[in-house]
Amino acid sequence: MNKQKGFTLIELLVVIAIIGLLSTLAVISLNNARQKSRDAKRVSDIKQIQTALELYYNDHNGYPTAVTSGSSITGAATAGSVVYMAVVPTNPAPNGATYTYTLDSPSSYHLTYTLEGASGGLISGGHTATPAGLANP
Repeated sequence: MNKQKGFTLIELLVVIAIIGLLSTLAVISLNNARQKSRDAKRVSDIKQIQTALELYYNDHNGYPTAVTSGSSITGAATAGSVVYMAVVPTNPAPNGATYTYTLDSPSSYHLTYTLEGASGGLISGGHTATPAGLANP
């Protein structure tokens, strides 16, 4: 009798199926982590913009008339120009909407942004940030 050593076809198929299942779970987890990181960046960006706006408000007794992504938040001071934020951040792609700043009055504004999922105690979807802070709609 001649005994051959090796794996049977069934054993190989079971191993391939297990590897396929594990790789699928890894890809799903990676995509979920990417979404969460984009949302965390969005919340962080909005908080940074709010901080720059509050610094501007303290020096000028009002908020700037316009803030656009990619530009800076600066103000003229007696000793020269003060830079409150060098570059206003943009929404991380993909998904989500552009950050939009609207001046309601000299003492009030709102920033709109969108989250893909729940992040930092905020639910997914569109949100508005005001001088009072971040809140769920």
